[in-house]
Amino acid sequence: MRAAVLHEIGQDKLDVLDDVEAVGFGPGRVRIRVRATGLCHSDLSAMAGVLPQPGPFVPGHEGAGEIVEVGEGVSHVKPGDRVVVCWLPACGICPACKRGQTQLCLAGFLNAGTPNFRRPAGDVFGFAGTGTFAEEVVVDAGCAVPIPDDVPFDIAALIGCGVTTGLGAALNTADVEAGSSVAVIGCGGVGISAIQGARLKGAAEIVAVDPVASRREAALKFGATKAIPPEELADAKQSVTAGEGFDYVFEVVGRSTTARTAYEATRRGGTLVVVGAGALDDFLQLSMFELFFDEKRILPSMYGGGDVLRSYERAIALWRAGRIDLAGLITHRVPLADINEALDQMRTGVALRTCIEI
Repeated sequence: MRAAVLHEIGQDKLDVLDDVEAVGFGPGRVRIRVRATGLCHSDLSAMAGVLPQPGPFVPGHEGAGEIVEVGEGVSHVKPGDRVVVCWLPACGICPACKRGQTQLCLAGFLNAGTPNFRRPAGDVFGFAGTGTFAEEVVVDAGCAVPIPDDVPFDIAALIGCGVTTGLGAALNTADVEAGSSVAVIGCGGVGISAIQGARLKGAAEIVAVDPVASRREAALKFGATKAIPPEELADAKQSVTAGEGFDYVFEVVGRSTTARTAYEATRRGGTLVVVGAGALDDFLQLSMFELFFDEKRILPSMYGGGDVLRSYERAIALWRAGRIDLAGLITHRVPLADINEALDQMRTGVALRTCIEI
């Protein structure tokens, strides 16, 4: 079968090969025919070595498709069922799951250390234990979440990561208060989803911050009340909040420099929500005095900060009701053969989300 493979960490191009085999099928596992997958910035981060991931590997973790085969003991899905790929399935029995913090379950991360694919040259891993830049993938049954027949594969794929992450940051982690002021730094697919979440919660002012003009224009269509380049954030803080700072600031880039900027843009007693996934060696510096004196809440948001399955259901319900726009997030479409074009679209910022049709 075909799959896009990164041979070595640090390379910036993927090699689309037809000699890849999805492996690991057996009890408690399912085989999925991938139909659509989104390109998330986390895929680029893993390729660059910012996020830890063994190689060689097949990127992709934001996917949807059809069940081809189920292993022994799998009863919640059957061949032909439409599913979204959940890259962080909950085990249901660990302390985090028992506390209701299923997004913090570590069981899914253990999958990343087991090869999902094989080539004549040897084993190939799947990013985050999945690897959806492939025609088929074999994953734990918990990674296959059934979706209704009326949800298109491209929409379902976005719900598998970016939409759930961004919406959840606003709805779950921050629990944005109606009438509040919000700034979102980084307005790709996840940032735009956070904007939509803040709008749903009734934020009065939503300032989108991004260096790319097309993303700023898109942010206004999705609910931002103002869209500015990063160098104008200080002026926006003054004009929108009279210099006090925003009630909520979402950092959706994953860098300490932007997190520090976000902290400074947050009012005293306000909330900084860290959504971007950054590097292990990139440290955010804060003085002990400002932590105490400003009393700003710093809230990391992992995969939307709530129960993933419930978040999927909520996103589908909101999409059906016309309360959120998911189709509009898909600005580009490419076949798997042109996957490197999608990488360029993400790197230059011209795409909110590129859908890879497989």
